[in-house]
Amino acid sequence: MRVLILSWEFPPHVVGGLGRHVAALARTLTAQGHEVHVVTRGQGAPGVPDEEWLDGIHVLRVPEAPPVIAFDDLIPWVLSFNNRMTAVAGRLLRTHDIDVIHGHDWLVTYAAASLKETWDLPVVATIHATEYGRHQGWLPGPMNKLIHQVEWWLTYEARRVIACSGYMRDQVEELFLLPHEKVDVVPNGVAIEDFAVDPDERDGFRPTLTGPRTRMVLFAGRLEYEKGVQTVLGALQRVRAAVGPTKFFVAGVGTYSDELRRQVRALGLQRHVRFTGFLDDHTLRLHYAAADVAVAPSIYEPFGLVAVEAMACGTPVVVGDTGGLREIVTRGTGLTFTPQDEDELADALIRVLTDGDLAAQLVDRGRSRILGRYDWAAVGRRTVEVYGQAIAEEAELRGTGDVARPPLRALLHGAPILELGALGDLGDVG
Repeated sequence: MRVLILSWEFPPHVVGGLGRHVAALARTLTAQGHEVHVVTRGQGAPGVPDEEWLDGIHVLRVPEAPPVIAFDDLIPWVLSFNNRMTAVAGRLLRTHDIDVIHGHDWLVTYAAASLKETWDLPVVATIHATEYGRHQGWLPGPMNKLIHQVEWWLTYEARRVIACSGYMRDQVEELFLLPHEKVDVVPNGVAIEDFAVDPDERDGFRPTLTGPRTRMVLFAGRLEYEKGVQTVLGALQRVRAAVGPTKFFVAGVGTYSDELRRQVRALGLQRHVRFTGFLDDHTLRLHYAAADVAVAPSIYEPFGLVAVEAMACGTPVVVGDTGGLREIVTRGTGLTFTPQDEDELADALIRVLTDGDLAAQLVDRGRSRILGRYDWAAVGRRTVEVYGQAIAEEAELRGTGDVARPPLRALLHGAPILELGALGDLGDVG
């Protein structure tokens, strides 16, 4: 299989789970004998080439077009990025035969659609999250409504749509009015061998974080409201009262960081909470392995990679009972609580931190769970099956001549997106 992957994140530019997912998928596909090209965001940093072969993957990084638009000016930045991505990918397609284009999330939609129409190639789209879900079921402003419509457009242009969990499959089918047979569930994976932390290194690292009698609670992920870190902060004093000295480590960056820091100050938790910022992969795994418990307190969570990674490191998990986390933490592999319920979360954390036998059981069951379900080799094979189906469907449609589509402008003004009554008036981007 010859695959062109479009993603706005790819190492060393990693913001959240999407970049790590794309990198691991590309490595897996290459290891399984497929030809993989990745077109992604350029860093503009010394030592990061615009083009390289990385672990057998052909990586093309898109340079920013002048005048440079700040990422904070999101929509103009996305349009500029997609313009350059289309040009770079177009040069690649002139010299390489490609079977399928795999686009990840709405930020590459314009490029994916343009390349599909120009080169008559099938598109597979992975929807990692939705704007509707990130905002707990509403679209508060014009930009959110625009992003929602672009997400719909990506699923419309795609021959097949991949969701990372059954929860996300149901959501994208309902939101974007997709036929059930068009959506495939392919979970994220975890490379178990990469998470094997040397016990001596872990034991030497732990004292650099906390004292010998202090319990360590870890959150890793983007600092956004929907990730629920504020719930842990609200529960922390009760946990400390029950189990003694406890320090909460918050690993990650995001737009909600300042608000969380204000909450820490308001609760008087400055000595008990440490914001680590972004951690490289090895340091993050050391934090996982050193922690007494990892918490994923999400309000909205399409998949829940943090829970899988913590299990791979041998750390018990406590997670919000929502979304993809509900599918990962099952059959005694972790403890759950009602999202945003500080008391339930405190109870769960206290149980894990005071019951060594329970914690050990959670670790054993968690490791067995991920070995059986989230192995990257299996994820890669399943993804290739989806590629094959998309290619076959595209060939069949082109063989029958049945590839005509209604004009996009008419669709954006019509029923497929505007009949979603629960979403309200989604506006006019035509």
